[in-house]
Amino acid sequence: MKIFLDSANIEDIKKYASWGIVDGVTTNPSLVAKENVDFKTRVQEICNVVDGPVSAEVVSITADEMIAEARNIATWAPNVVVKIPFIEEGLKALKVISAEKIMTNVTLIFSPAQAMLAAKAGATFVSPFAGRLDDIGEDGMEVVAEIVNIFQIYGIKTKVLAASIRSNQHILQAMRVGSDVATIPPKLLDKMIAHPLTDKGLAAFLKDWEGMKANT
Repeated sequence: MKIFLDSANIEDIKKYASWGIVDGVTTNPSLVAKENVDFKTRVQEICNVVDGPVSAEVVSITADEMIAEARNIATWAPNVVVKIPFIEEGLKALKVISAEKIMTNVTLIFSPAQAMLAAKAGATFVSPFAGRLDDIGEDGMEVVAEIVNIFQIYGIKTKVLAASIRSNQHILQAMRVGSDVATIPPKLLDKMIAHPLTDKGLAAFLKDWEGMKANT
């Protein structure tokens, strides 16, 4: 499973990219707004740090405006992916820009039916929002699993990107169900590394090493 970092903070992106585990980055208007930086400049900075796909979202809500905005965003870097919201106007735009070989990530997916429609319209990625489904009492990762299974049945090449990841359990479930990608916030990447037995084991090794040196 590929890991995309869900962040617009350039220092965080540089940090985690240096570990060799970041396959791409997802951003959205809310994440960029927190950084108080120019959107285009920040996306290009991220694209220079990360070789893989970097998602940048349109903010228009009509098809014609989305198409124009997507064409502009696609010129920013060769690895930029245009995020399109799953709405009727978004599907109209998606049909046009996917035919132009612009990479796309259809966001705000909450059902297998929506994912299927986005894939048929040409999406490169579909992003089911697991955490937000959990918030309304549904099983978000079960929806991700259903989309993965349906795409496999029909040989659909659109990649499933598990989004709105809230916990290590979400990450484990994404791996188990075969999600192509999980987009993970920095705080959860830190939790993936940490384990008390790792810390305990390292402390014991170092203590034994110091003891050995003292006896030589």
